[in-house]
Amino acid sequence: MMKVIGFAGYSGSGKTTLVERLIPALKARGQRVSVIKHAHHSFNIDHAGKDTFRHREAGAFEVVVASNKRLALMREYEQAHEPSVHQLIAELYDGVDWVLVEGFKNSDLLKMEVWRAASGQPVRYMDDDFIVAIATDSPAELPHATLRPVLDLNDAGALAAWLADNHERFEYRAELYQ
Repeated sequence: MMKVIGFAGYSGSGKTTLVERLIPALKARGQRVSVIKHAHHSFNIDHAGKDTFRHREAGAFEVVVASNKRLALMREYEQAHEPSVHQLIAELYDGVDWVLVEGFKNSDLLKMEVWRAASGQPVRYMDDDFIVAIATDSPAELPHATLRPVLDLNDAGALAAWLADNHERFEYRAELYQ
């Protein structure tokens, strides 16, 4: 069964680096990993002059480009539309073991907070019941005591082990979100 965990934290906290390190740590455990990343505003993975760009510019609603190595789907919304994290999870291949979700900090997914004291940002775990663990490089500086596990942000192997040990907590049940 697919397991899903979110990673929440302020910009510059290390979410992307953590997810980047967790992927090979989970793969080393034989797990297939997908990632969903929230992007702000208008982003583009396509480039002017490419066939797919030309198809989108001509008005295609969706463009799929595929080879024997990868597949990419680009969808143009006619009206501004922010898909929910659950809609995006539904788009993923169902043979995946873990989905790591970066961003979507206000979602109802179970999340790990990524926090660094040096950032000067407040913690989120005091106000977000969906945060089940904290990954930090400064545990002694957490401003509030917590019963949540506090994990070493710089030890992806230990974080992957914690996820593996607690995998049942993160089993995703799509029917709960329909």
